[in-house]
Amino acid sequence: MKKTPLNQLGKSSHAADTPEQAILETVPNPQPGAHYLVRFTCPEFTSICPVTGQPDFAHLVIDYVPDKKIVESKSLKLFFYSFRSHGAFHEDCTVYIGKRLIEVLKPKWLRIGGYWYPRGGMPIDVFFQYGKLPKDVWVPDQSVAPYRGRG
Repeated sequence: MKKTPLNQLGKSSHAADTPEQAILETVPNPQPGAHYLVRFTCPEFTSICPVTGQPDFAHLVIDYVPDKKIVESKSLKLFFYSFRSHGAFHEDCTVYIGKRLIEVLKPKWLRIGGYWYPRGGMPIDVFFQYGKLPKDVWVPDQSVAPYRGRG
């Protein structure tokens, strides 16, 4: 397997100031001939409301079927962290994350569920999907309960 240089894993790394500046690193898919699902769950995602400046919180679930690359998890965590001072609506954050992952991974299939905690008294959940799911891939339910004091 070809070695890919990683600039964040195993090194002291800091989150970028903005999501646009954040670097998502990838490595070669270790099982390129297999269809399988990768799931990342971020139950404590935060961003900033672009109107009030108050923090927004979400439980993100990202599922994807890799093609030639997989995302390196530390770089994904630092990418998520870069949203902590980023002002954007829930819809923008959720879809932007999905599009950035598609840009760097070029997966066979990807979906992201953004389960946002209430703003103005109601939760806003955002779902984005890309590509065609291979028929032989098992995709479990995202298992995030409807809001009732989510957690």
